[in-house]
Amino acid sequence: MKPAPRVLVADDEPSIRFVLREALEEQGCEVVLVEDGDAAQEALAAGGFDLAFLDIRMPGPSGLELLDRMRAQQSDTAAVIITAQNTFENAVEAMKRGALDYLVKPFELREVSALLEKALRARELQREVERLRRESGRRAPGGDARWVGRSPALLEIFKTVGRVAARDVPVLITGESGTGKEVVARAIHAASARNTGPFIAVNTAAIPRELLESELFGHERGAFTGAVASRAGRFREAAHGTIFLDEIGDMSMDLQAKLLRVLQDSEVTPVGGSEPVPIDVRVLAATHRDLDAAVAEGRFREDLLYRLRVVPLQVPPLRERREDIGALAEHFVARYAEPLTGAPRYLSRDAVALLERQRWPGNVRELENAIKRALVLGAGEVLTPQDFEFLEETAAPAQGSFKDQLRAEIEKAIESGGDDVYRHLLERVERPLIETALLRTDGNQIRAARLLGINRNTLRKKIADLGIAVPGRD
Repeated sequence: MKPAPRVLVADDEPSIRFVLREALEEQGCEVVLVEDGDAAQEALAAGGFDLAFLDIRMPGPSGLELLDRMRAQQSDTAAVIITAQNTFENAVEAMKRGALDYLVKPFELREVSALLEKALRARELQREVERLRRESGRRAPGGDARWVGRSPALLEIFKTVGRVAARDVPVLITGESGTGKEVVARAIHAASARNTGPFIAVNTAAIPRELLESELFGHERGAFTGAVASRAGRFREAAHGTIFLDEIGDMSMDLQAKLLRVLQDSEVTPVGGSEPVPIDVRVLAATHRDLDAAVAEGRFREDLLYRLRVVPLQVPPLRERREDIGALAEHFVARYAEPLTGAPRYLSRDAVALLERQRWPGNVRELENAIKRALVLGAGEVLTPQDFEFLEETAAPAQGSFKDQLRAEIEKAIESGGDDVYRHLLERVERPLIETALLRTDGNQIRAARLLGINRNTLRKKIADLGIAVPGRD
């Protein structure tokens, strides 16, 4: 049971003290009455008050002077200035000196109740800030955001990167836009024996097809209009390092044939040149497209797919690793708060719970942008669900039939070369099933177990094993 809020009332008018005491005690408060600024200062120094009503003019220090002293002492007591004159100057001066609000005589009891509620909310928010500051101080700095988290899916990526990094073979990284495919590629390069060489990333979809060949393989002087000097090309620039071909699924068929030749022979022929140039480079590629479907439709060469997909690596969407969302969101707040607002900012528990319920069709990139928007538009030190109201505009993408989705997941699991397909798929089904049941029951595990038709102890074990966040749990 929470202790009763403690409120100080400092006013030299007995009638004001009486009315405020009656109104506040009716709200369950413990009220301390003083009639001058000296007594108020002594009471505030003793501490323990959630809220103080301070008369703007009374014997001894005035309410405004007391505000200055409270601010200098970094008091966590919320203060309301009582004034007989509702002037612009009084309002501005009170707020400038750190008052929570001001109360104009004569006042209504509902105004007192509203100010009490506002003060208690502010006090709770301040405690949340202090908790978040302590936790943020314990967090390890640095690292890329897409590696922040503790989900089984993220752990599988870690393990795969560790296995393939030392083996100098092509890796095809697949996944939806915004999941961090380039980050995975950079991690593979950083953990490989080529990490002292360059990492060259090329977005093949962003370069016009007529310029892409020159961009990749280089050109000789005079090879085409505007070629006033020779250029080595990205493959040769990546010598003894790694080249990352992003959005490889958008490459034209004629250039696919030339890329296949490069991979087969480990040499490039510049545009306008006649002699091939040997290269020593590792090739990593990525796409958000289904290349098997593209092969079936004649839009992608099957032999090139085999060359690129010596090792396949699937990066899961954010909705399939929801337990990472809170950590990612806090990472982005810590990264962008100072540059965007000039001060630290924090996420409330309710805000984290809201973010964890979102579908995030844009994945980590969308979450990152949502945090930036909330930081720019939010006014408080703590980001609350109100700062993310714009997320309600986000529509979930259209879904195929459950049978089609399940078949696609089975194909992915088999294609990844894992030897535990049954467990992998069972986790993919169990997690959203349990999360949905918990959301529908507001985190009540007894009701959720009944809804699922399983024993409560079984449900609790699965929640622990899968690392599922229970809604409403602090």
